Amino acid sequence: MVPLKRRKVVSTSSATDTDIKATKYPDTVIFILERKMGASRRTFLTRLGRNKGFQVAEQFSEAVTHVVAENNSGDEVQAWLETQTVGRTTSNTVHLLSISWYTESMATGKPESIQEKHKLKVSHTPTPVTPVVSAKSYACQRRTPLKHHNLFLTEPLELLAENAELGENEGRSVAFRRAAAILKTLPRAVKRMEDLQGLPCLGEHSLRVIKEILEYGSSQEVESTRHSEQFQAMKALTGIFGVGVKTADRWFREGLRCPADVTKSEQRLNSSQQAGLLHHEDLSQRVSRAEADAIGQIVERAVQEVLPGAQITLIGGFRRGKETGHDVDFLITHPEEGKEEGLMPKVVQWLEAQDLLLYQKTTMNSYLESKEGPARPAHNMDRFERCFSIFKLERSVLGEAHSSAQATEGEPGGGEGRAPGSEPLPQRRPAGWKAVRVDLVVSPFSQFGFALLGWTGSKLFERELRRWAGREKNMSLSSHALYDNSKSPAVPVSQDICWVTLSLPERPSHVKKRASGTTRENA
Repeated sequence: MVPLKRRKVVSTSSATDTDIKATKYPDTVIFILERKMGASRRTFLTRLGRNKGFQVAEQFSEAVTHVVAENNSGDEVQAWLETQTVGRTTSNTVHLLSISWYTESMATGKPESIQEKHKLKVSHTPTPVTPVVSAKSYACQRRTPLKHHNLFLTEPLELLAENAELGENEGRSVAFRRAAAILKTLPRAVKRMEDLQGLPCLGEHSLRVIKEILEYGSSQEVESTRHSEQFQAMKALTGIFGVGVKTADRWFREGLRCPADVTKSEQRLNSSQQAGLLHHEDLSQRVSRAEADAIGQIVERAVQEVLPGAQITLIGGFRRGKETGHDVDFLITHPEEGKEEGLMPKVVQWLEAQDLLLYQKTTMNSYLESKEGPARPAHNMDRFERCFSIFKLERSVLGEAHSSAQATEGEPGGGEGRAPGSEPLPQRRPAGWKAVRVDLVVSPFSQFGFALLGWTGSKLFERELRRWAGREKNMSLSSHALYDNSKSPAVPVSQDICWVTLSLPERPSHVKKRASGTTRENA
């Protein structure tokens, strides 16, 4: 057997103070900035300089006299230098030089005299003082806009959160999402680590990722995760409607990597997974606001045919003001308590008679306030009557505006879309309609405020709201009720309190609403 070759490990931290002193040019101490250069090139240039007798410091210190950078402006290097000298003074004049000075010095074997062409130009305008930004600890206490200034930081953190979810590491996932959520609230883009001083919800791991992105433009951990086979496969497999993390993990261990692999395999699929594969091409596309509005009109008509006077509200991401989503959710109730009982089967029957459902699964209401009280399941899922369905949306109902409203931006997908490397599935439908995920939820009117709050989202916002209610107010909040735990037994609180906790975006005229205000979004 041929022995495996051991990979040669190059140490970049072997230079000691003794090594630096024992050089040809003791008055010239060079630091090579890795930012925008990369670790391997910096290592090569460092070794080259030391072999020629130059002092090339591994870490920046007060002894450094020359900072060499590549593909960086003078202002960028000056900003970096200020972060290294915060809280300390240095008597040295540090020269900020381009890589050309270093390569010329290597060619001659001695430090070249510094000319204008070697200097990095720095604008001598004073650096604006960034005001200290404070933020509340709970996401539900902060106003978070849909569009923010730190997408270059939140996207990598949310990718790591998603990877943790796929690995069933809930704690790590929540930590990354909380860090991303706090960055979304900031009034300006983060440029230095000092901009984050005093902010809550930023753990060591998240700060490490942020610092790497600010210094080098990307994070090695994020990029390796993004391109890993397991992450891409798990994302593609869980993108199939009806497939959870455990099933996707089992399929991955069996060698499946994408929906096309599942189609070719002999896996035993339940009815929802069969429907998910059959309509995967459609379900992996984002749903536009125009499509959500068209489905809302269909649901409105179906509900009014079965129960006149019922109220239908668009919920989920569209209610928060998003222009696209991976599905469409509606909350249904009736002002007369009890009228909503038995409504869902009738609505489903009407939709099926109109040939509008490709798949549906209905669950009954199992919430009993008299027995359950403030207790709720560990996963915080509600117990309402609901229908998980796939609608057959005729493209003709959208009119001419449909083509321009098609959502093509962002990552599509059963939540997140077709993963890189997955093959498109064979088309199994006429071009005249599109399959769309739709969830219908029926709530008693007495629980409508809590249901509306719970189903508006986002997931992190709801989690933080329940955490805040429990820790700060000694209350138990669910999508069914709010209880005062300070009283024994716990006493239910009026649902009117829910209306003041939500800010609502504008919605189509056919959707009934109880309040209005500004848009908010979390994670």
